Order: sequence, then structure tokens, then C-alpha cells
Amino acid sequence: MEEMRLQKYLAECGVASRRGAEAMIVEGRVTVDGKVVTEMGVKVTGRERIAVDGKPVKPERNKIYIMINKPVGVLSAASDDRGRQCVVDLVEGIRERLYPVGRLDYDTSGLLLLTNDGELTMKLTHPSFEIWKTYEAVVRGEPNEGNVKRFAEGLELDDGPTLPALLTVTGHKGNNAIAEVRIREGRNRQVRRMLEAIRHPVLKLKRTGFGPLELDPDLKPGAWRHLRQDEIDKLKQL
Repeated sequence: MEEMRLQKYLAECGVASRRGAEAMIVEGRVTVDGKVVTEMGVKVTGRERIAVDGKPVKPERNKIYIMINKPVGVLSAASDDRGRQCVVDLVEGIRERLYPVGRLDYDTSGLLLLTNDGELTMKLTHPSFEIWKTYEAVVRGEPNEGNVKRFAEGLELDDGPTLPALLTVTGHKGNNAIAEVRIREGRNRQVRRMLEAIRHPVLKLKRTGFGPLELDPDLKPGAWRHLRQDEIDKLKQL
């Protein structure tokens, strides 16, 4: 194997995205031949003894791509130091270590991807790719045309202006509205904060689309399936 940067090697091992691997290195969680590495720029060949949190890692030969319908009350993580249930805990019978592609809030349900393909994870989560995500939200009250226009122009949040987004009222639930929201960023609780900014707070939120993929209607909360090859190809072409 040719030399490559340590963070890229970790990504190819399916440990995390490249950005996630960089964070692991900075946190002192990675060792090379028994020595802790905390600086970027270290190159490896794969012949070294490389470990994360004391566990040896090697490139995954078998790439796994999974769609899961994340339930409310489950963490978008591979593990949790407080013992809370994580999405990876819901996937049984898979030998390879899986990691979520991005995240969904604890109280948000819907489409989440799991994989051990670190390179693809990096591309799908990097802000420069601006991949569209689609959500179905039950909101208090009903957004008007002015709200739709504000979404289309971008909203000012406490961490800066958002990119233009799409807001469409698709139905009603009593005195409340059902809305489709489409964004191409991934800030913390962004959809909820955007809807709060127009004074229509979220009562229920589910992600229904990620790039070219739509949540499989046959997947009940907590259920999962492998992606088809055509779905994998579409993701890689983004």
C-alpha cells in the first residue's frame, strides 16, 4: 500500500469520515505503533499497528450501505458513553463497523444512512456539496406566502444566514399544518430553528429524503435495509 495521510487511512477503514477521523486524532484517540498521534500530516502505509481507542483498525474490504428509519429517542451515533440507544444498535447481523452519514436530532425520525465507506461519508456530509435533504414537519399554525418567501431568500439565524430553502404547505392536521421543508445544509437543529424563526414551531419532524434517495415507505421506525446498487451509484455520482 502506498503512503497516505492517517485520517484518510482511518476513513478507508470505515472508522469515520475524514473530518471525523481528524477529530479523533486531535483528541488523542489514535495510536500508530503504540504511540499517540495528535497532529495532522502523519502518513502511514497500513503495515503499522494502528488503533483507535485501543482497538486495531484495518481497511474494510466489504463496503456496507444501509438505509434506516431512525425512530425518535435514538441517537445518530455508533456508540454513547452514557449508554443510550444508538442507531447502530438497531442493525443486527452485520459484522462490519457502521457509522451514520451525518445525523438526525434525538427527537427527529426518518431517513438516515449507515455505512463503513468513510470516503463517501465525507463527500455526502461536506458543506461544499450542498446535498438537498427533505423533511416532513407538523408545525403549529400555518405558514403563509410571506414565510415561504423568507425561506426562499434565506433566514437569519443565530449562527448566520441560511442558504435559500424551500417551504411548501402540503396538508393540515387539525389547526396545524403539515409542511415539506428542503434544505441543503446540515446545521444543528436547523429545520426546527428555521421554523421557529417564522413563528411556526415544529410539533413533529421526519426526514423523508436525502439527495436522490427517498425514505422507503415499507420501513417502519427502527427497520432498515441494504441500499440497492442503483441507489449506491446515485449517491456516488452526487
